[in-house]
Amino acid sequence: MLEQLYSDVSPHVARILDRALSGQELDRSDAEQLLRCQGADFHALCRAADVARKQDVGDDVSFVVNRNINFTNVCYVGCTFCGFSRHADDPDAYDRSMDEILDKARDAVARGATEVCIQGGIDPKKDHHHYREILRALKGEFPDLHIHAYSPEEVDFMQRKSGMELPELFAWLREAGLGTIPGTAAEILSDDIRQVVAGRKLMTDRWVEIVTAAHEAGLRSSSTIMYGHIETPEHVAAHMDRVRELQKRTGGFTEFVPLGFIYEKNHLGHSLEAPGPSAQDDLRLIAVARLFLRPWITNVQMSWVKMGPKLSQQALLCGANDFGGTLMEESISRESGSDFGENLPPEEIRRLIRAVGRTPVERNTTYGILRRFDDPEKDPPSLEPEQRAERAGPRRFRDKELLLVDGRAQ
Repeated sequence: MLEQLYSDVSPHVARILDRALSGQELDRSDAEQLLRCQGADFHALCRAADVARKQDVGDDVSFVVNRNINFTNVCYVGCTFCGFSRHADDPDAYDRSMDEILDKARDAVARGATEVCIQGGIDPKKDHHHYREILRALKGEFPDLHIHAYSPEEVDFMQRKSGMELPELFAWLREAGLGTIPGTAAEILSDDIRQVVAGRKLMTDRWVEIVTAAHEAGLRSSSTIMYGHIETPEHVAAHMDRVRELQKRTGGFTEFVPLGFIYEKNHLGHSLEAPGPSAQDDLRLIAVARLFLRPWITNVQMSWVKMGPKLSQQALLCGANDFGGTLMEESISRESGSDFGENLPPEEIRRLIRAVGRTPVERNTTYGILRRFDDPEKDPPSLEPEQRAERAGPRRFRDKELLLVDGRAQ
């Protein structure tokens, strides 16, 4: 009988899920409870999040054709979770010239990109003028290309170099071509955690101050969390609560992106007994984000570069509605040990979306729909140069506990 499917769901979890699906706002204690779900409670959570996803955004799954351009890996902040940064005298340190940045943008546009995401390390030899010149050079050649650039950490660095107030700095950057900012450098918005994983990075209140100022200046941003290291469910719930409260004030977040900690090639990972988040951790956080953040943030994105294509498909059944971007190149996760590849071509993203019964749609950075792909027979030809086209790497299991919601092991 149908009721047997949920007969072993704990009453408290069932009540939380019922309230979430009836449109009531969950509180932090609800999120903490859901973040501990196991067994039948976990499966009910994923199903409830999938129902909420359909209520919120329907059956379309969006993606953006974009390119990451990391203009330098020289950085002296010293985050313990980072495998990307180098000192200037390291043999594999790099600092892209403006011509190199423009060449990467030309390649991206030729492959259909509507966005470039620009971020780099914090190099004390640079100043705010360098960041602005990157914007001016890109906009000068590609006036229609959206520039999604500069994390709150980079904005903090620019402000300290320039002496400008944040509204003045953001206006100065917007005039040069800045379109939106990535809501990265958030990690966990709790200072006790930040002091351990990134003690020299901006703290929680400063992150909130910068993102608030960006939204008030008319710049929208993503929002992120990095989980699966030393945080607890209480920290994660508090983080999502800060994001939700900020969204209520500004409405500036376009999406929420859970980013699982990649542990293989960084100091923090080497110091931990647990090897990063499990597959169940990944899906659980996607599902809780869907239920906790609605109706304030309705776009929940998974990170295919961290989760891999198969688990990313499963995330679409647990509350996610956005596949992220093609990336074309990705250095930060790769340098920490992710082996799922750097480029996922649009045709592969569409295939993965359709395989779980959803409709792929190409979006812009702020979630305006550019193209629908209702009929596979009418898909455009690939723009990928054949010699560089990549498939994501093989599925790498981080544990042996993954069971799909329909009960079939992958």
